[in-house]
Amino acid sequence: MTDKEIRNILLITVDQWRGECLSSAGHMVQTPNLDKLASDGLAFRKHYTQCVPCGPSRTSLLTSMYAMNHRHVSNGTPLDATFTNIALEARKKGYEPTLYGYTDTPVDPRGRDKNDPDLKTYCGVMPGFKVGSLVSEEMAVDWFGELEAKGYQLPENQFDITIGQNDYPDVETRGLSYAPPGYDKDSSDTAFIADKLINYINIHKDPWFLHGVFLRPHPPLFAPEPYNTMYNPEDIEMPHRAKDVETEKAQHPYLDFALDNMAKVGAYMGHEENVRDLPDHEIRQMRAAYYGLISEVDDQIGRVIQALKDTNQYDKTLIVFTSDHAEQLGDHWLWGKLGYFDESCHIPLIIRDPRKDANPSRGQVIDNHFTESVDIMPTVLDVMGMKPPMQCDGHSLRPFIEGNEPDKWRREVHWEVDFRDLKTYKAEEKFGLTSDQCVMTIIRDDNYKYVHFTTLPPLLFDLKKNPDETVNRAEDPDYTSVVLSYTQKMLSWRQNYVARRMSHIQLTPDGVLEREYSRV
Repeated sequence: MTDKEIRNILLITVDQWRGECLSSAGHMVQTPNLDKLASDGLAFRKHYTQCVPCGPSRTSLLTSMYAMNHRHVSNGTPLDATFTNIALEARKKGYEPTLYGYTDTPVDPRGRDKNDPDLKTYCGVMPGFKVGSLVSEEMAVDWFGELEAKGYQLPENQFDITIGQNDYPDVETRGLSYAPPGYDKDSSDTAFIADKLINYINIHKDPWFLHGVFLRPHPPLFAPEPYNTMYNPEDIEMPHRAKDVETEKAQHPYLDFALDNMAKVGAYMGHEENVRDLPDHEIRQMRAAYYGLISEVDDQIGRVIQALKDTNQYDKTLIVFTSDHAEQLGDHWLWGKLGYFDESCHIPLIIRDPRKDANPSRGQVIDNHFTESVDIMPTVLDVMGMKPPMQCDGHSLRPFIEGNEPDKWRREVHWEVDFRDLKTYKAEEKFGLTSDQCVMTIIRDDNYKYVHFTTLPPLLFDLKKNPDETVNRAEDPDYTSVVLSYTQKMLSWRQNYVARRMSHIQLTPDGVLEREYSRV
């Protein structure tokens, strides 16, 4: 391999992992394997997803498009088949991108019969990926088959095996999430994906492109032994939130709506209780289980990386580790991923580039620049020696990887949340809005966060004075100029990044004129 050549690509994503949850970032959770990866690569501390939930966020990551452009705005919304993505682009260089896990990509229904089974699930696969094995919150046939082969008895609802056992000792006093699920750590869905990745690495000769997707720490929050006991709930910090739910609700009508929904039984996957109003010991234990699941994933990623080293492929492989989005974890009385708070959208990013050109950045941390999920695709393609397509809204991180400061870079981060509900129309009826009006757009820098709703009132947080985002300054006369400034910044961002389609092409008497240019 030459200094300018990458042979293999290992793109690892996890699900619902908060950006600060790495021990190398100073958090209590133990992630020694990812810490080692960061020490041999580059960590990005101000990295954000561009939308939630799972499907849309993965689409932004894999297509390098903002939600306002790809319009896959909710789990189940079809993705336009005309878009390219990281897998389709990699195929142009001879790679056969292979997926273990899931992408949650609903197929484009155009040209398909109404009875096509692909039109009955949101857990489709991003075009261009060869499927090794699917394991998602809706599909896990291979994993379930392996569990049965090991002698496990699957419940009628097979996914219930991921829920903790009610008869586990000390559950009543310590909390429901203390109970492990119905399998051991070597039989978990996390171990299953790691095993598949390791088998692939051991068998396949380079070059290869592997996308490994771990479902955890996505709920249900029940970690297998010994991870369920790894963190003492007495050492766990309580969530950052207002003194009571009603005070929290007063911040904004959307938050009022979200908090009412959060109180409903079953609102948080795998937890049949009202998670919003749980007693403190249950909250601490759920957070402890979340950290346990993170440590479990870290251990399995460590096995995958060791397999690369054992097969002499570590120094031929570009490794990218990130998440689709993050998790509220009780902050602001919320669980899951929704809305405008950092807890839902601040995610980890570690890149380990084996080239000598990347040596200047090894072990470094980028904490003075914002990066976004849309940057992943152009980065991988750039390092592979490919030109990112004009579709891309993101920008290559290669200058950072090679120890340089880009000539131009974004000064803020952006994301969008579409909260329409085409099944129940709950949001539409609650606020008297059309579905297209059920959207918020967020712009955030080191000083302020501005949240713009199509018709609902805006929000402004002074992050220097109020990092926990509890005080809305949008109607404060002292902040009027700030609101105006950030509204203008958001408009300029949307104008600059609106979908190109063919706007960079012009038909002339001399033929097709195509101008290539950067958005920065």
